[in-house]
Amino acid sequence: GTSAAERAVRAATSVELVHMATLVHDDVLDGAPVRRGRPTVFARSGRGRALAVGDLLLSRAFAGLAVSGAEAEIAELSSASVALALGELAQRRDAFDTTISEERYLERCSLKTARLFESACRVGRLASGAPGTEELAAFGRDIGLAFQLLDDVLDVTGPPERTGKARGTDLLDGTVTLPLILARRVDPALEGVELRGLDQTAAEAICDRIADTGALEEVRARARDGTERAKRILVADAFTDEERHLLGLIADGVVDRYS
Repeated sequence: GTSAAERAVRAATSVELVHMATLVHDDVLDGAPVRRGRPTVFARSGRGRALAVGDLLLSRAFAGLAVSGAEAEIAELSSASVALALGELAQRRDAFDTTISEERYLERCSLKTARLFESACRVGRLASGAPGTEELAAFGRDIGLAFQLLDDVLDVTGPPERTGKARGTDLLDGTVTLPLILARRVDPALEGVELRGLDQTAAEAICDRIADTGALEEVRARARDGTERAKRILVADAFTDEERHLLGLIADGVVDRYS
């Protein structure tokens, strides 16, 4: 049979292939020219090939898990993939709506980002056979949400040489995130901004208005609270001291990546 270590590596590989597939498909939907500072598959090879590459990555993800005894991991990653698709559909439905609620935004984040972090933790724990699967999944959820909050801050602050994409890309795509939602409380006129047809200069001007409200500090503070909450989960008996140390480094790394 397959050893626990081999199952864990297969699980990790499959999660990353699903993640890569969503990025390739995302770039098609957004018409994105660059990701991480490099041309996207869509930009280099066109919509048709990019869609096919994303489909291939998804297929390979599940083929990699198709070994005896991995039924639970396959079910979990399948469930997460459905959540990712639902999150993307929700984001499309909300596009250009500057009035969406914080609750709606957080629901989208839980589907589109936190669910994959949670799934990576759950799939890995299932593959290892160790206890504490649900505790680790809860850790992943908190870390995933913190990651998304900080990513949304970085979209407002830039700079492009750090993010690999234009400042205000979310606004240009019509994606309303927590910095704008919180900034509306201080600068209510932001709710009336027309996001359709924005150019880069106008998007950066809105980013400046959001930053001026102090909303970015509040979002960063919420992300830090999330990582601290995640670390408190690690005191559970299911974790070894080494696991607590390594998972704590991951939690801190999410914040450090954006500091």
